[in-house]
Amino acid sequence: MSTPSSDLIPPALAQRSLIDEPEVGELAGLFRVLASDTRLRILHAIAREGEVPVGDIATEVGASTQTVSNHLQRMADQQIVATRRDGNRMYYRLIDPCVGGLIELGLCLLGHHPIGRPG
Repeated sequence: MSTPSSDLIPPALAQRSLIDEPEVGELAGLFRVLASDTRLRILHAIAREGEVPVGDIATEVGASTQTVSNHLQRMADQQIVATRRDGNRMYYRLIDPCVGGLIELGLCLLGHHPIGRPG
């Protein structure tokens, strides 16, 4: 087996022991939660605004508030987002600092270069 290219593999990942069953199960569960067009758009909408009420997210992504609420609950279960109540309104914010980078990395993998950088 050849040594991974240091240009392609993050050093921390290359030095980590092979992920074990509990970790791989958690990782697969996380990717299942993120493997949704609507959830990715919800996360991007939240990342753009910082903290957003459910109704505004629903309008932004073109889904019903109930649908968005259901998706947000799944992401809250994975500790990706958190809520804050203000009267009758529920606001959501990202609590996992890796989410924005993960979405940006996914776009990079697809060849969508960051804004402001030549493609």
